[in-house]
Amino acid sequence: MKKIILLLAICFTIIACKKDVSQETETISTDDVTNDGLTLVEGNFVYYADAAVLQTPTSIFGVILNEKTTELAEKAKAYQNEPTDMVKVRVRGFIEKKPEGTEGWDYNVNIKKIIALEALDAKENEVIKLEK
Repeated sequence: MKKIILLLAICFTIIACKKDVSQETETISTDDVTNDGLTLVEGNFVYYADAAVLQTPTSIFGVILNEKTTELAEKAKAYQNEPTDMVKVRVRGFIEKKPEGTEGWDYNVNIKKIIALEALDAKENEVIKLEK
């Protein structure tokens, strides 16, 4: 009888400690998708050396380089002290899965509309700089 109770206790412990994988993956809310198919994405944007990234609180997206990305990067310069500073943005676009066999983030944002830009607090843009 003691062995059965011990076995049940171990099973309950394992079940209780098991990670819920569905909570770790981000899903795009259908509330953020309009009838034109565009998704609202809010996060921190940086464009540097011909690459752009959009970081949300739960995910990081690559940004497809197009004329809207270039326009956003130009507008973001007004809010940056350093070229590597991130800028808080609200954009609408298509979320696209990364093509097979390519490097980069799992999902990319294809920006179609720029809604808002805002400077981040100085503490949020702190980086360690290495100089000779």
